[in-house]
Amino acid sequence: MRILAALLLLLLSLGPAQAQVSQTKLRVATRLVKPFVFEEKGRLTGFSVDLWQEISKQMNVKYDFIVKLTVRDLLEAVKSKEAELGIAAISITAEREVEWDFSHPMFDAGLQILTSAQPSEGGLFGNIISGVFTAAFLPILGIVLLTILIPAHVVWFFERRHPAGVISSRSYFPGIFEACWWAAATLATQADQMPRSAAARIMAVIWMFSSVVFIAYFTATVTSSLTVQQLRGDINGPEDLPGKRVATVKGSTSAEYLRQHDIQITEFSQVEEAYEALNHGRADAVVYDAPVLLYHVSHEGKGKTQVVGPIFRKESYGIVFPSNSRHRKRVNEALLLLKENGIYDRLYKTWFGGESK
Repeated sequence: MRILAALLLLLLSLGPAQAQVSQTKLRVATRLVKPFVFEEKGRLTGFSVDLWQEISKQMNVKYDFIVKLTVRDLLEAVKSKEAELGIAAISITAEREVEWDFSHPMFDAGLQILTSAQPSEGGLFGNIISGVFTAAFLPILGIVLLTILIPAHVVWFFERRHPAGVISSRSYFPGIFEACWWAAATLATQADQMPRSAAARIMAVIWMFSSVVFIAYFTATVTSSLTVQQLRGDINGPEDLPGKRVATVKGSTSAEYLRQHDIQITEFSQVEEAYEALNHGRADAVVYDAPVLLYHVSHEGKGKTQVVGPIFRKESYGIVFPSNSRHRKRVNEALLLLKENGIYDRLYKTWFGGESK
């Protein structure tokens, strides 16, 4: 009887403790990266959020999200036990496997390239205009326009008294306008008359030689500008990235890939900052996770950006845990069950369309 009473007392004491453990909320680290995790109307949503909600139902656990700024911050939160696990769009790599544990793959992905949308068929004229009105060329154009006033005034001064001169009016207005028109026409090699007075003819010869130099410089500048634009738009795959300005996210597998291939990169904390760099001409391309870029092209970047080339460096996303986590096995069991009962495919179709591979 004493033994039976002791056992009953032990069970009664363990019961509340076990119930308390089961009610403990898991701390789940994540980060904002559309379409996997993002904020909408004050709450988190996205593919990874919906997937974790289904996993937590299978595990019968409660949780709180801890939002981190970068992948590196998320991984450090898991490593330091600030969070029991992390979920977003976290690539499984051999390097990360050394310090963290991962679930079974929850999403198959890879890297892809984002560029500005190609111009339409009428874009050639626009390219020529943009080639002329560049920051380097506009000061030269302004100087030339001011310089036109010099031969114009010389020709007006000497030709206004000549009975057969190219200037019909002896007064400053409108005579100076006729002289400016002659100087501009000579610059474009379209002048149909030559000055009659000796001094004006000397000025005309000097101006004609200056015009040849300017036209040559003008042609070279515009051609160079158009060539640079053509090179910057000629990105069709990862083999075209060397020599280009490439934006990516700090601490990501895309940054690691680009450094390994000696490609010039600018790293940002958020992928949205990389999009801004591309839109404002500070980058020629963005290299990042394919599903994230595809989502951007079909939403905020629609009509302004495009993905080019195939998916490269194929990789899988997983849920990350500290080494030897007791939660990993239960999460894997729940994840496999969701794939078997069709819930995973339903979530995939909701966010990406089609069926998961």
